[in-house]
Amino acid sequence: MNPPEILDARDAGPAGSDVLGRAVRILAGGGLVAYPTETFYGIGADAFSAGAVARVFALKGRGAANPIPLILPDPAALRRVARDVPDAARVLSERFWPGPLTLVLHAARDLPDLIAAGTGKVGVRVSSHPVARGLAASFGGPITATSANRSGEEPARSIATLDPLVAAGLDLILHGGETPGGPASTVLDLTCDPPRVLRAGRVPESDIRAALRG
Repeated sequence: MNPPEILDARDAGPAGSDVLGRAVRILAGGGLVAYPTETFYGIGADAFSAGAVARVFALKGRGAANPIPLILPDPAALRRVARDVPDAARVLSERFWPGPLTLVLHAARDLPDLIAAGTGKVGVRVSSHPVARGLAASFGGPITATSANRSGEEPARSIATLDPLVAAGLDLILHGGETPGGPASTVLDLTCDPPRVLRAGRVPESDIRAALRG
């Protein structure tokens, strides 16, 4: 197996750069791209490609009952990946995106079943990391946002600490330097009333409640 291509994305610039353009072509062809986020490196695949999503699960050794979150190019893409988008999603996306708040919504019917892992739900956010956000924006659609490690293992904060077995299954690695690590995004379920925090993270629940109260 050939080693993955590695491109330096630290000076990639805005969406549409040559580096991100190369990554977009790989995603469009069903390939897998590792990229930096606000916390750790993630594995990106076209969220609407069942074959690419299956590759992500296989590479990570991820159980089929474990959903995969998505990074969106912009808040408008909510309508592509979710149905019955509530007003609360608009309010919270305007307040906290781009940023570390994952909103859980009813998944669009044309998303691959593996994304929702049988839950009928999908978790989405717009990333504040310039490479992650630029990649999704350049691609023009949602990409997977699961960490670039075998399930149950430590996530990678740099390309040097990527698991060799994971790296070998990638088509491209976007080198974005060392990532900060730290707490993951807050996960908020908007499919129930009232909304429920499924995972505490960088956005305090008190800030979320205040935003929803207006």
